[in-house]
Amino acid sequence: MKKIEAIIKPFKLDEVREALSDLGVSGLTVTEVKGFGRQKGHTELYRGAEYVVDFLPKIKVEIVVSSAMLETAVDAIIKAANTGKIGDGKIFVSSVEQVIRIRTGETDDAAL
Repeated sequence: MKKIEAIIKPFKLDEVREALSDLGVSGLTVTEVKGFGRQKGHTELYRGAEYVVDFLPKIKVEIVVSSAMLETAVDAIIKAANTGKIGDGKIFVSSVEQVIRIRTGETDDAAL
């Protein structure tokens, strides 16, 4: 099993969610986060004063999928989240040792 963490632009969340639902992904976790990469933030004007916004608002989407479904899910996220502009985000993939559904006690693939 693999855990996919995708950092995306906030307005792309619905497209990513729909793309993953079409693949049969049954659940995901979404967190509002702030950060920066190569984009390095930007400057804004507020009441005549210019200030630097270092951390940009992003959305972190977390899903756990079977290893066989990994490439398909990653491709779907890339296609749905891509704008072609700087700051589109990143995808991190890591291994998951065990999954347990608390309510039923099911483990691993049955718990997904």
